[in-house]
Amino acid sequence: MAIRPIQLVVLLMLATLPAAAAFAAPETVFFPSADGSTEIVAYLFKPQTPGPHPAIVMLHGRGGPYSANVNEGCTLVSRTSPSACNASSLSKRHLMWGRYWAERGYVALLPDSFGPRGKAHGFGRFTHDDPDRADVNEKTVRPLDAEGALNWLRNQRDVIANRIFLQGWSNGGSTALNVMHRQGRKTSGYRAALALYPGCGPKALLAPDLATTAPITLLLGSDDEEVSPARCQSLAERSIAAGAKIDVVLYPGATHGFDDPGRQRQSIPGNRSALEDAMKRAIAFVERLRD
Repeated sequence: MAIRPIQLVVLLMLATLPAAAAFAAPETVFFPSADGSTEIVAYLFKPQTPGPHPAIVMLHGRGGPYSANVNEGCTLVSRTSPSACNASSLSKRHLMWGRYWAERGYVALLPDSFGPRGKAHGFGRFTHDDPDRADVNEKTVRPLDAEGALNWLRNQRDVIANRIFLQGWSNGGSTALNVMHRQGRKTSGYRAALALYPGCGPKALLAPDLATTAPITLLLGSDDEEVSPARCQSLAERSIAAGAKIDVVLYPGATHGFDDPGRQRQSIPGNRSALEDAMKRAIAFVERLRD
């Protein structure tokens, strides 16, 4: 079977992930959450070309931003607390996407919402009702981190202040939708949002439909075993009827975490084709909002 160009790009990126010299390591930065009390640690992927550049904030899922190989032994991540959870131990998915954006001229910022609150280890599947997740929840806490990231990026000289986008996975995807709902009709916030397999039920979202004028794209897997794609499709239908701009893509045979580049997830044919399309669709989505 012939390898298509986008597949070759992904394979080459994955092959070089362990080799630090292949890419510039993400820079570790700190900024205040909009909650007014938490200093967020984040990882900054920068293009090699002169700026200013558009930017994208990447919101991790319930597993946190770090590799499963290290995150079980991590708790607090801060400016003064050295930890095994750091820029060198990010998960392959986050490294892949951060580098993908940087190679295409975007500053990519990955905030860690869990580590600064002593929960860098993340959370396992089906733990949504775990009370330990209350102070890092996607409805009232994590949106403030995303708003803090937006404010920080706007003050960076190499970032185009009115071209900042949002991307989130799973719990981070729900966070992204809540950020856009909070933003509402404001034109000075995030330009658009890309949400991959978010939770779209009442436990995850602030409202039954999204009241926002910024474009949103939902990328869903038909065989998602963690969240309901049907709920997200219903959310989109209600929101579109109320005036929102939402595109929904449902990938046949794709599971939760279909863009995880690891062998286990990519051994599923539906995930391989979904990853290929998602990468092409993501850059096309933000590029059409260039002006």
